[in-house]
Amino acid sequence: MSNDDNLIDLNAERDKRVHDVHEKRLQEVRKAFEKVLPLGKPGKKGKGKPKKR
Repeated sequence: MSNDDNLIDLNAERDKRVHDVHEKRLQEVRKAFEKVLPLGKPGKKGKGKPKKR
C-alpha cells in the first residue's frame, strides 16, 4: 500500500507554507515603510573632491 511516488514530505510542505506567510508579512511591512518614507529615485552624484596631482 505504501508507494514512494505518493509520499508527501509534510515537514518540507510546512516550511514552504511558513516561508510564504513570512514573505507576505515582509511585503506588507515594506509597502508600509515605502508609503511613510518613500525612497526617491537616485539622482546624479556630483563630482567629489578633485584628485591631487
